[in-house]
Amino acid sequence: MENANLDFLLDLLHTASPSSNEMEIQKKWITYVKEFADEIRTDNAGNAIGVLNPDAAFKVLLAGHCDEIGLVINRIDEEGFLHFDKMGGINPKAAVGMKTTVLGYNKTVTGVIGVNAQHHGGLKNDFGLEDLFIDCGYQSKEEAEKNIQIGDLAVYKTEPEILKDRYVAGRGLDNRTGAFIVAEVLRRLKERGCSVGVYAASTVNEETNMGGAYFAAAGIQPTMAIACDVTFATDYPGVNKNKHGDVRLEKGPVLAKGAPINIKINKLLEKAAKRLEMAVQYELTPRMTGTDADKMRLTGAGVPVSLVSLPLRYMHSPVETASLKDIDEEIELLVTMLGSLTGEESLNPLED
Repeated sequence: MENANLDFLLDLLHTASPSSNEMEIQKKWITYVKEFADEIRTDNAGNAIGVLNPDAAFKVLLAGHCDEIGLVINRIDEEGFLHFDKMGGINPKAAVGMKTTVLGYNKTVTGVIGVNAQHHGGLKNDFGLEDLFIDCGYQSKEEAEKNIQIGDLAVYKTEPEILKDRYVAGRGLDNRTGAFIVAEVLRRLKERGCSVGVYAASTVNEETNMGGAYFAAAGIQPTMAIACDVTFATDYPGVNKNKHGDVRLEKGPVLAKGAPINIKINKLLEKAAKRLEMAVQYELTPRMTGTDADKMRLTGAGVPVSLVSLPLRYMHSPVETASLKDIDEEIELLVTMLGSLTGEESLNPLED
């Protein structure tokens, strides 16, 4: 990965973007993408969309959501401690002892998620988020309320790290890597040329309701759509591969197979992988994908969809880990596939 592109990825990862509060990261995404997009669009959901060939009849929507899981303040007690609920799939056990960045309505402040000392009994085995709290150093509710109110959001305070010049680790790779990937696909297609319309969308709200994907697809009415998300890598200790499959870092992008997935789009992706001599992996999505693909598929008259995923270790933890090589390969796979489209392709599985 080139240094300038890596800097953009790390900038996205540095930027707090909990679901429903993605405005800052979207502005950064737009600033980057407008240098090569033919057109930039936004919508009332908060999506940011870069477009190539906006007049083309055959339209491909690429969706990578920019939001991350977070915490939402639901109570400030009399001593100034902040109590919270989840905004997305927070694991209470991963939250214990973490530093947090609280995006207060009046000021961004640092806090810590307190934990009862083991000497005093520690945490009970079945604890939940309701047993945790954030300590920002306030001494009263009145002091806290000068900066923070109910409904303000918080994220873990971590910095992205590069491991052995091979992996990137940190908070919220799910799925700011996807927002990065769709931007880079657009950039490379601009350089190489393509015949179809490409709409690279940094979508919002996937971690909570997938509303961003619905708005994007309903507004664009694409011919086909591909969600660029992450999936569970199972190549580390303690994972039952018999139950969860065998997905590994640096073994290629992951294609989904199941009822929601359009077979002909997958064949186009497999053909591109073969042309690149690139390995791909597979995951099963029998009923739903659990990604933006589900909402895009059910807009308008129906949209043929596929899902291309980045293998990710330690999902929804403060130390999610992915391979830089896998990111590059996913970008190249999508660029090769989309660059080969003529706009005359049929996605009807009953047509030859």
